[in-house]
This record gives sequence, C-alpha cells and structure tokens, in this order.
Amino acid sequence: MFVRILTLSVLFLAAGIAMDAESLVVREKAPAIVNHRFACTDYTQGKVFVVSAGGIVEWEYPAEHCNDLSVLPNGNLLFNTGHGVREVTREKNIVFNYESKSAIYACQRLPNGNTFAGECNSGRLLELSPTGEIVKEVRLLPMDQDGGSAYMRNARRLENGHYLVAHYGLNVVREYDEIGHIVMEIPAAGGPHSVARLPNGNTLISCGDHPGGPRIFETDAAGKTVWEVREGDLAGVSLKFVAGFQRLPNGNTMIANWLGHDHLGEAPHLIELTVNKQVVWTYANHETMKTISNLQLMDNGNDQPHR
Repeated sequence: MFVRILTLSVLFLAAGIAMDAESLVVREKAPAIVNHRFACTDYTQGKVFVVSAGGIVEWEYPAEHCNDLSVLPNGNLLFNTGHGVREVTREKNIVFNYESKSAIYACQRLPNGNTFAGECNSGRLLELSPTGEIVKEVRLLPMDQDGGSAYMRNARRLENGHYLVAHYGLNVVREYDEIGHIVMEIPAAGGPHSVARLPNGNTLISCGDHPGGPRIFETDAAGKTVWEVREGDLAGVSLKFVAGFQRLPNGNTMIANWLGHDHLGEAPHLIELTVNKQVVWTYANHETMKTISNLQLMDNGNDQPHR
C-alpha cells in the first residue's frame, strides 16, 4: 500500500501481484494519481462550487444553507437555498426558482422536467412545474404542525412514484407511497442525512453525529445491513458527519465528510472508498471551503450518480 499526501490531500492506492511457473513474484507499481472534477455545496459558507481535477475552484455561487445539488445534463446546477430551490446557468442566470416559508434541504430534477423539493418544517413533498408552481403535494405532517429544523434532510422521489426520506431528527429513513403512506422504515442511528435507492434495489444511507454515528450503510430490500463503514474503519482518515454521497460505477463510494459541529479543518472534506473500506482518494481545501455537505462528480461531463 502506498499513501501520498499532496497539497490538496489526494490519497491513492495501487499494488500489483503476478505469478509465474517458478515462483510467486510481487511487483510494486508506482501509484497513479486519479483526481476528480466535481461540484459541491459548502453549507457553512453558503456557497456552491465547481472544482477542477487539479483542485482549483472554477465557479462559485452564493446559496445559503446549501445542502443538496445536481449538475444537470444541460450543465446548469440545481441546488437548495435554505428556504428555496434554484437552477442557475454557468453564466449565473437564474432559470428556475422556488421560495418557501419552510426550510428546504432536498431537491431533485425529475424525468418529466418538474422539480422535487422536500420541505423540512412543513413535512411537504412537492413536485414543482418549470415555472415554480406546485403541481403535486404530499403531506407527511398535519397542516398545523411544524416538524422543526431536524425533521427532514435529504429526500428522493423514486421511479415508481414512492419517496425516500431521511428523517434526521427521528433517526429513521422511511419510504412513502405516492400518497404518503409508510411502506418501509429503516432505523438509522446517527441521524440520517442522505438516502438513495441503488440499481440493485438496495438502499444506501449516510448518518451524522448523533449517537451511533457517523457512518454510511447499505441495506437490502428486507432492511438488513449488507455493508457499512463507521468512524474508526478507515485507516488514517476520521469520519465526523457523513452527509452527501455518490455510489460510483466501479462500486466505490464517494462521501462528503461534513466538518461542522466544531470540526472545521480536522479531516478531509471528501473521501472515496472501496467496498473493502480502502481509502483511494480524499480532497481537502480548508482555506477555501469550510463544510462540504454534498457533491456530484463531473469526471465524464455531468455524471449522473446514484445519490
């Protein structure tokens, strides 16, 4: 194993093993640097960034309490803005905007061109038209009840019309049907921040720093944990609060290691790890960024992730 720490804290790993008829020969190869281009949200500073493969900020935009984002196929960025959702071009023109009285931590562009938003305080799951009009509303709470600032973090609408919701304050992830009935519940000690349904039908969940966290874990259709990474599992890298993530085509998982709650500068912002819990890449730029809460890789244009 080789670990090299660069200015922007890029870690990578490479080893080669070859056999011939006479003996077992171990040949060591010089590690190959693999950098990533990505977009990310800095929750503490209230900024969205696009970062080059060389670690240089190419683009930034103000977004209060930004917690979720997507790089759309047209190159625009979709992200939450504290109490709203906004789509912005690379020229920084606003082409979609929705504002709410409720805190919003989740947003998603849907295949039909509408936008999904999860309202935390109101407990509403919304589908918004391109002009920002509400075309569908699912209420998870009574109309007169305020769920508070911790009721909901990330949420996603699924292909079958169901919804996955990370109930951060309740330490549980729930799947709801299209009218808001609970069809599955997954305990998530640590405080679930992000959740995604993977192509194999499993569910990937990241958790914060409540008791039982930080961690990221994958469950099967029955809710059984089939893979998990906790603080202390990664050699030389500390988890503080696992926020956003992206499952990569090669099976690796990229996670946003949120450094809020008095951990500024104490660990990498981003960590890529294998299914065997080997760290193969990290990113840290503590001078420019404070707390990265979510990310999307842009290595192949606008990579559309499982997240």
